[in-house]
Amino acid sequence: MTKTTTKWKHDRVFESHMVHDNNPPGIIMDSDRKEGPGPKSLLLSAIAGCSGIDVLDILDKMRVVYTDFSMDVEAEQTDEHPKVYKDITITYTLKTDAANEEKVRKAIELSLEKYCGVSAMLKKNSAINYKLQLLK
Repeated sequence: MTKTTTKWKHDRVFESHMVHDNNPPGIIMDSDRKEGPGPKSLLLSAIAGCSGIDVLDILDKMRVVYTDFSMDVEAEQTDEHPKVYKDITITYTLKTDAANEEKVRKAIELSLEKYCGVSAMLKKNSAINYKLQLLK
């Protein structure tokens, strides 16, 4: 079981902690985005983290050499309440040999379609697309 505890700090600022033995630092959420990201922005960070871990695990198993890995996640939001993300685009940027492009695409697709639980949850409501930028 996964459990978090979230406590109101002040105004519309909350601090959330994962509840388990080693008590890692908390995450600040702020609706005004002055002290931390808003809750929905954290969903975008979560899909990046989840998919990024998968992609690197898969590339390592494929013995693909890479450096300088990053992801940018953009989302279009609906106008009506509840305002939800309707389109999410993840841009994966990776430094690797151009000959590895198909392997990188395979790793991304396996993550988004099979392994990433955050992607599985979000795609029930949102279209998830990706772009790939290979650096030399």
